[in-house]
Amino acid sequence: VQLVESGGGWVQAGGSLRLSCAASGVIFSIKAMGWYRQAPGKQRELVATISKAGSTNYADSVKDRFTISRDNAKNTVYLQMNILKPEDSAVYYCNVDVGVNYWGQGTQVTVSS
Repeated sequence: VQLVESGGGWVQAGGSLRLSCAASGVIFSIKAMGWYRQAPGKQRELVATISKAGSTNYADSVKDRFTISRDNAKNTVYLQMNILKPEDSAVYYCNVDVGVNYWGQGTQVTVSS
């Protein structure tokens, strides 16, 4: 299974970015999909997850600002990030559970104040 992330970049505080993560390879069934992030000197933390049925879970710090969604036909998960804050700056990693967890290579998000 390969995961290709896109959509990171630089944005001013208050701006928006949309991350995408497309899974390819031998995939019979994707269970949960999610996004995690890791800032310098900090542990990787959960941002949001979405089940195959569409149930979502968010970190308190991003609730009401970020929206996770998925396209099961395309094996793709998205993260719409609005009202970005400098503390959202991190490397964002896609995670896919197909019975085994796979991670993307990470995409940098930088929010300037």
